[in-house]
Amino acid sequence: MTLLQVRDLAVEFSTAEGLVRAVKGVDFDVERGRTLGIVGESGSGKSVTSLAVMGLHRGAEVTGSVDFDGTELIGAPDETVRRLRGRRMAMIFQDALTALHPYFTIGDQIAEAHREHFGSSRRTAWARAVEVLGDVGIPEPARRAGEYPHQFSGGMRQRAMIALALSCEPELIIADEPTTALDVTVQAQVLDLLMKLKEERGLGIIMITHDLGVIARVADDVLVMYGGSAVEQADADALFTAPRHPYTRGLLDSLPRLDAGGAQGEETALRAIPGSPPSLLSPPAGCAFHPRCPLYAAAPQAACTDARPPLVQVAPSGHRSACVHPEVASPC
Repeated sequence: MTLLQVRDLAVEFSTAEGLVRAVKGVDFDVERGRTLGIVGESGSGKSVTSLAVMGLHRGAEVTGSVDFDGTELIGAPDETVRRLRGRRMAMIFQDALTALHPYFTIGDQIAEAHREHFGSSRRTAWARAVEVLGDVGIPEPARRAGEYPHQFSGGMRQRAMIALALSCEPELIIADEPTTALDVTVQAQVLDLLMKLKEERGLGIIMITHDLGVIARVADDVLVMYGGSAVEQADADALFTAPRHPYTRGLLDSLPRLDAGGAQGEETALRAIPGSPPSLLSPPAGCAFHPRCPLYAAAPQAACTDARPPLVQVAPSGHRSACVHPEVASPC
């Protein structure tokens, strides 16, 4: 069942240098009990998209449609969005140390959210804080609820952030780079925790990251963004086994492979995508990826520079790609 439906989402910022079109015409759905991974390089529009869904942009023009379980959020009164935010949809931010308030204990911050949305007593809210800290695997939750963020390790702070997000039993969680700066062991623990909670509670999750390894581990469906636009959309298996957009292929080719050595196992160089991501102030004409695209370099197509290609279905499974090059845009 569809929990979140986003259509033609656009986010623009007015700056002293000009108009920044950070997100342009993005569509996606999030189903209950499934994880949508949104992946792309820094500056691709991933986090801007998530903040638009949560209604957290200030000073930006946000247009399109964000339908959360039948409630349209774009243009809705602030009070409507505020009642949903934290209660039915919650966000796990990238840096827990800066997202958590340094002057209040972890327990106080979780209890405050519960009291705000449920009107519960201090005793009930504190008991709920201890409960969710235990649910996310923090040892001695009754004691640690009385400690401050700086007294937690990086992995424990991230667990506390997840506990804060879960305290009001939301239906949708947006995790924005939740494992940044964590070592690989703690990263795996945090991701496993999120997947366990998804299975137990039927949550819809949006996982935002630049790390394709994270996407491969947790995502059911994947949206690839580049230059503020969606360039490929597919279920995770199809995307990793048969990517159809040259940017996605470039991302996958840039990953180290265990089987990449030669006959004697000698090392082989990683294949990086040439060039840099486009400026959102003055993006290239047409497909934003064409200046870096190996297909365009080998066989330029006028359509690549005429207009931004739409996402079109390229496989019967619903796999979609935004590329006009004949190698990619063959009909399904």
